[in-house]
Amino acid sequence: MAQASAIGLSAVTAIVLGLALGLWLDGRLGTKPWLTLGGLLLGVVAGLRNIFILAARVERDEKADHDPQPR
Repeated sequence: MAQASAIGLSAVTAIVLGLALGLWLDGRLGTKPWLTLGGLLLGVVAGLRNIFILAARVERDEKADHDPQPR
């Protein structure tokens, strides 16, 4: 259950970090808004990747809990 609740947090964290990195780079390099948009896009992609990985892990763990173990 804890893994399932971490899915949303993981996605939001990746998006916020990507956006923050883009904003910081735009401020340093004066390329506004291009690196902000790129960082946001990178964060969204990383967030979706995290969702798929964690969802697959949760599904695998739930399946293992419900399937009888061969002896």
